[in-house]
Amino acid sequence: MMIHISENEKLFYLGNDHFGYAMEVVKEGYLAHVYWGKSVRPSSLHRVLQYRGRSAVSPRPVPEDPSFSPDTLPQEYPAYGAGDFRNPAFQIRQPDGSTVTALKYRAYRITQGKPELQGLPAVYAEAEDGAQTLEIELLDELIGLRVFLSYTVIPAFNALFRSVRYENGGELELVLQRALSMSVDMPHAEYELLHLSGAHLRERHMHQRRLEPGALVLESRRGASGHQHNPFAALLAPGSTEDAGEVFGFSLVYSGSFAIQAEVDQFLTTRLSMGINPLGFGWQLQPGESFQTPEVVMVYSDQGLGGMSQTYHRLYRDRLCRGVYRDRERPVLINNWEATYFDFNEEKLLTIAKAGAELGMELFVLDDGWFGTRDHDRSSLGDWTVHRDKLPYGLKGLAEQVESFGMSFGLWFEPEMVSPDSELYRSHPDWCLHVPQRKRTESRHQLVLDLSRSDVCDYIVESVSDILASAPISYVKWDFNRNLTEIGSALLPPERQAETAHRYMLGLYDVLERITQRFPDVLFESCAGGGGRFDPGMLFYMPQVWTSDNSDAISRLYIQYGTSMVYPAVTMGAHVSAVPNHQVGRNTPLDIRGHAAMSGNFGYELDLTTLSSAEKEEVREQIMLYKELRPLIQFGDFYRLMSPFEHREAAWMFVSRDKQEAAVFYFQIEADTAGPLRKLRLKGLDPMKDYAAIGSEDEVYGGDHLMGIGVSLPYLHGDYRSILFRFRQAGG
Repeated sequence: MMIHISENEKLFYLGNDHFGYAMEVVKEGYLAHVYWGKSVRPSSLHRVLQYRGRSAVSPRPVPEDPSFSPDTLPQEYPAYGAGDFRNPAFQIRQPDGSTVTALKYRAYRITQGKPELQGLPAVYAEAEDGAQTLEIELLDELIGLRVFLSYTVIPAFNALFRSVRYENGGELELVLQRALSMSVDMPHAEYELLHLSGAHLRERHMHQRRLEPGALVLESRRGASGHQHNPFAALLAPGSTEDAGEVFGFSLVYSGSFAIQAEVDQFLTTRLSMGINPLGFGWQLQPGESFQTPEVVMVYSDQGLGGMSQTYHRLYRDRLCRGVYRDRERPVLINNWEATYFDFNEEKLLTIAKAGAELGMELFVLDDGWFGTRDHDRSSLGDWTVHRDKLPYGLKGLAEQVESFGMSFGLWFEPEMVSPDSELYRSHPDWCLHVPQRKRTESRHQLVLDLSRSDVCDYIVESVSDILASAPISYVKWDFNRNLTEIGSALLPPERQAETAHRYMLGLYDVLERITQRFPDVLFESCAGGGGRFDPGMLFYMPQVWTSDNSDAISRLYIQYGTSMVYPAVTMGAHVSAVPNHQVGRNTPLDIRGHAAMSGNFGYELDLTTLSSAEKEEVREQIMLYKELRPLIQFGDFYRLMSPFEHREAAWMFVSRDKQEAAVFYFQIEADTAGPLRKLRLKGLDPMKDYAAIGSEDEVYGGDHLMGIGVSLPYLHGDYRSILFRFRQAGG
């Protein structure tokens, strides 16, 4: 049973064979958090909570019971202002100016399946999944506020899906000032917090630190999930490693500004909360209106970080990504951006496409510069008409020529933006985000369209749809190259201006839903200056993301390793680019560039016509190899073997779900001398199976040997070297 209710104790238990999560209604109608961890029998959980007077100055709602205080109670969804001084999950401003609320338990209900979240992306359940959802209703009787806490369990995944819906059931106008998606009180503070942080060209590097008294805050205030922090965090219990120990993961399915806070209180317990960033946020709730928060995916693992990542990978690959490409192999592509930038014509594009086709590439992607008068980055965003000086026969003529080479055709867009030098801006200067009488701050010579407006959203849907219908386009790269400033809308009244940022996200999700449903056979890839919106919200609409604008192979080892904490390889766009690398100036051999890029969705981004005959032959061999490995890399299980954040080397591997095949990538970042002869221990194999080393027919190893003893690492001379090991079940 996934959801167990003890009516006598009002105890709620959710879980499967691997994890359990429990709550209990206690004195004064508070909903207390009881347990989250390895699966246990729920029959004795009502004895887990302890009550003890911890401080003479703690507020006491029941004066005759000094052991009970909101200040020490582990709460499931804590309110502000009535005795709990820790970080609240929500805050409501009432007409009298007060923000004090008191939620009490009212009712629960259990439903089969997993309901959709109105207007928001979320993990979905299919009919055969057998999902169950528990909804707990809390009520503030004084103001009529009803808060519905939603919890879903899907038996096949060690994950709990949480979100919150507010309903104004009273007669007063309320204003949400904080509306987080979840809060959980952990029993101690002996955790380390892992998060993914960085910058443009250095996204999702791993950072880990021990919690200390006080608050550790990770957030985006940019109107996007951002390059700087990913909407993910994990708490590691003492002694936890990549392969062992308890790990508690938190991932927000949202693409806008967010906040994660881990607070250690005076009694050395930890409260972790996550949701929409309260800074600049406000939402009016008129009587009868409701507000839905985004979803948080909470993952428990007793097999370390690797176990947590395995759950996120399978879950996001199989139950977050949608459409025909969820289960379809992704094509090997060539993108013209770093080959030509804005300086191209049809003839140049066709020479690159033809060279790609001859090498075995399957998709040609035309990047920025094909529309309006876009000869540089200072004009034409928003004018989605073909640049006839560059493409005299239009997109249709170009795409048909590309198809004649046996390739598909793809196209870059940046639909959320407008250039001040554009026909769209001259016609509709009020369509961008702006605040009256304030300067409209430009970034990359562009402004952000106001997607809180339905007329702007309709324009984007129709203009993009017109282009997609005009030519045989099978792939779209959807870019977003700047963050939100002057977040205001010309259509919203003053009292609703604080809703603009979230309404922007709702508008974006509506636009993406309409376009992707209208063109179901198009493969959409998200991009935001590279990895600035690599988040679960975007994956719901676009099953892959351009991982970073930094295409340097060595930089990508760190970026892709960190990204793999949450996101599967099939979601990561990864390209081989020219050397010296355009972002960092590094020279690396073609083989390590290929091995790094083929660890995700493989492609190239360079001028193929400038390659030597030997380089072209190596590229041809890389593509043939990747096509052999593609089902394994895109749909197999991923295991991290060696972290570049801890060594000057990295290693990871892919294992087929039936454990019959494996591919192992080892990367040497810096050469060393006089070290020991070393072996690399593998993971994820069947210890009872025998595996033949492909390319060395006489070498057969037991799975137990490969995982317990390892495979010998050869001597690699020089920096930036890599090697691929392949294994297949012997006799299979």
